[in-house]
Amino acid sequence: MGEQLRAVLRHVAYPFLLVTLAGIAVAALRLRWDLDRVNQLFLLGVIAFMSLLERLIPYEPEWSPNAREWGWYGVYFLLTMIGGALSQVPVAALVGWLAPPRSALPPWVEIPAALLLGSLANYLVHRWCHTSPRLWRLHGVHHVPDKVNVGNNGVNHLLDVLLTQGAVQLALAAAGFSVPTVFVVGLFVVAQGYFVHANIDVRIGPLNHVLAGPEQHRLHHSTDLAEAGHYGSDLSVWDHVFGSFTWRPGRRPLAVGLANPADFPATGRVVASHLQAWRRPARAERSPTGTT
Repeated sequence: MGEQLRAVLRHVAYPFLLVTLAGIAVAALRLRWDLDRVNQLFLLGVIAFMSLLERLIPYEPEWSPNAREWGWYGVYFLLTMIGGALSQVPVAALVGWLAPPRSALPPWVEIPAALLLGSLANYLVHRWCHTSPRLWRLHGVHHVPDKVNVGNNGVNHLLDVLLTQGAVQLALAAAGFSVPTVFVVGLFVVAQGYFVHANIDVRIGPLNHVLAGPEQHRLHHSTDLAEAGHYGSDLSVWDHVFGSFTWRPGRRPLAVGLANPADFPATGRVVASHLQAWRRPARAERSPTGTT
């Protein structure tokens, strides 16, 4: 592929993702599609799109997963999908009970408000996972890989996924946001989650101060604790509010992963990674924020 086409992709990839998201959301709600099925297909489509971009415009070629790593990531992805679906049955029931079918507010008011609240809930839980020793033993599984790409976005402890997703959904439902709005916010969260982890040379410039991007999230995975902020993976406004925004144009991590790799099993040890949260640590473990 020519450099001119790569330059075009760097500029249009993110707008294309957002426009596609909006189009699917509008079509699903107006045509009364099965929202659960739309969520599943949208997830797979985002993964495929980001995987293609990683081949066409990679940020760091050495971060590309090899065949063995893709196998590990696939196992984590399936476990997260299956375990998350089973574990979130009570959460889904509560959301269906609390969230009204329709909103009294116009969409242009309710959706931005829901995005802000959902992002705040995600930010607070995510930061809590980095500062609580017990929760870090769950969330730290996600930080084990020494590369950042679309595949290892799914490397998570099942309980970490349940905690984060449940907190966001319940916050939106408890606030009285409608089911369609919760659906739209969910699509945005999925798209952003895979976008910020993608190993792609896409830069969003000043939008980094409003929306989370790959440039920020690579810093979140940095082994340099001074720059490993950026707890928002959808919006970056809360990082500004709470003082954890460290990005500046051109800033890139020297290395990503754990500051102390021996604290967690290797990513390929899937069972050990899920059981290590209940083992007795030999010494105090440190999160990327430096908290023991």
